[in-house]
Amino acid sequence: MSNTPKQFKKGFQYPLQDQNLPGLQHKLDPEPVSDITADGQHYKAAGKLVGRKAIVTGADSGIGRSVALLYALEGADLTLTYLPAEKSDIEETVKIINEKTNNSRKIHSVETDLTSEKACQALVQQHLQQHGQLTTLALNHGLQHSNTDITTLETDKWLETFQTNIHSFFFIVKHAVGHMPEGSSIVFNASINFAVGHPELVDYTATKGAMIGFMRSLSNQIVGERGIRVNAVAPGPIWTPLIVSTMTESSKKSFGLSTPMGRAGQPIEVASCFVFLSSADSSYITGQVLHVNGGVVIN
Repeated sequence: MSNTPKQFKKGFQYPLQDQNLPGLQHKLDPEPVSDITADGQHYKAAGKLVGRKAIVTGADSGIGRSVALLYALEGADLTLTYLPAEKSDIEETVKIINEKTNNSRKIHSVETDLTSEKACQALVQQHLQQHGQLTTLALNHGLQHSNTDITTLETDKWLETFQTNIHSFFFIVKHAVGHMPEGSSIVFNASINFAVGHPELVDYTATKGAMIGFMRSLSNQIVGERGIRVNAVAPGPIWTPLIVSTMTESSKKSFGLSTPMGRAGQPIEVASCFVFLSSADSSYITGQVLHVNGGVVIN
């Protein structure tokens, strides 16, 4: 297609870029694509989430920003979380949403560290105070550190990754489900790595495997009794600030090129799956994983 942005074309290679954690989107060049589809068109909303009240974690950049933007375009009001160092990025996220929705969405931003149960419980309460209802959880936040030798992987780093990537998901869900009505939806952002086992991301990969197990068990526990669906999206190589700030130099040079599509993915290609799993379009889907990875077959 002649209108296809360069980032969606086979063989597109990003210039090497270095950042420390947490990665910041405004420092990336080119920035990840949040609301332009692979045909070069602006995302076309259809009111799929009108009336929804959603929490989106890690909404400052990358996949989280795109999820927040698409949710808002589809009609949802939002509570967005970010870390203190990500303040400039979350401000840009809110600015973009307001511009593209003509200030028609109610947005509440929460600066928080979700590694404690107290913070997770407070997040749910703040959302309810602002919006009165909770119908959608998009748990996207995460942490990864690159390590090529398990004997040098610090125990504190291992524990920090689990506290961020899986314990916080449990904390939020624990305090949220009692407030979510029938027809609500929970979506986790997982990773291809739980299925393929990334050798440089042992702790991160382990948390994503735990996340899938948690998602499936949770779905089986609550979908029948509470009518709340629970699913996950498992992205492959997606261009985000987190990726840039944790990849090794060798990984950066070939990022995404080894996929069958021959390129890295963009946040919008993941976020559109969040919209699908959060809407009535997926009303008969729960306990499942959508694999957005450029063609890598996962059985």
